[in-house]
Amino acid sequence: MTLTRLGDAKCILRLGLGLAASPPYIIGMFAEFLKQLTRPDPSPLPDEDARLALAALLVRIARTDGDYAVEEIHRIDRILMSRYQLKAAEVGALRKDAEILESEAPDTVRFTRAIKAAVPYEDRTAVVESLWEVVMADGARDHHEDALLRLLANLLGVNDRDSNLARQRVANRQA
Repeated sequence: MTLTRLGDAKCILRLGLGLAASPPYIIGMFAEFLKQLTRPDPSPLPDEDARLALAALLVRIARTDGDYAVEEIHRIDRILMSRYQLKAAEVGALRKDAEILESEAPDTVRFTRAIKAAVPYEDRTAVVESLWEVVMADGARDHHEDALLRLLANLLGVNDRDSNLARQRVANRQA
């Protein structure tokens, strides 16, 4: 079978981004975003893309233990609603996009690199606190979630002390 040049480019793009099995609308929706994340030196993300990257990161931490619990989904929605002053329908749409993106996206390092480049340190500590909220939302801390969160905090450039303080703030609110 011979592919046209355009067909070759689309095929290479799909395979390079791990999107081979995705429907065409998914590829169109996220191809440029994922391409930006896979660049060696990605530029800071526009606000909407940073919002999507954060939402996908929240989904990724929630799915880490293999149980994407309703409590975690509701917590993600509340975090996004509060952080970005979104209405319920807007949050639902953002989370749905984030769920798709998370399942198709490259490694976690690229998400965190994009967020780190787009978000000041103080806000990254708030991101870590949000991640702790999702981890603790279902009432069970899984060792996979803990390990990923430690890695994420490090990749986001948030030191262990600030991550631990963020975890303690979340635990105190839940007590």
